[in-house]
Amino acid sequence: MTNRKSLQFRQFHRAIAPIMVLPLLISAITGSIYQITDLSGKEVKWLLEVHKGNFGSLKLETIYPFLNAIGLLALIATGTSMWLQMRRRGHQS
Repeated sequence: MTNRKSLQFRQFHRAIAPIMVLPLLISAITGSIYQITDLSGKEVKWLLEVHKGNFGSLKLETIYPFLNAIGLLALIATGTSMWLQMRRRGHQS
C-alpha cells in the first residue's frame, strides 16, 4: 500500500473514532447493564430504549444499529490496515 493510501486510512480513522466512541460506549454499557438486570428478573424498559437508540424525543431506533455497525466496521478495517502496516515495517527493519 502506498504512503498516500496509508495516510488516508489514518486520517479517516482519526476522524471517525471520536464520532463513534460515544454511540459504541452507550451500546456496550446499556447492553451489558440491561442483560444483568434482565437476568436478575428486573425490567428496565428505559435502558433498553436507550440501547436501541431512543434518546427522549430523538428516535433513532431504525438507523442507530446500522450507523453503529458501519462505524465499527470502518474502525476495524482502518485499524487492522494500520496494524498490518506497522507489522510489515517492523519486519523490514
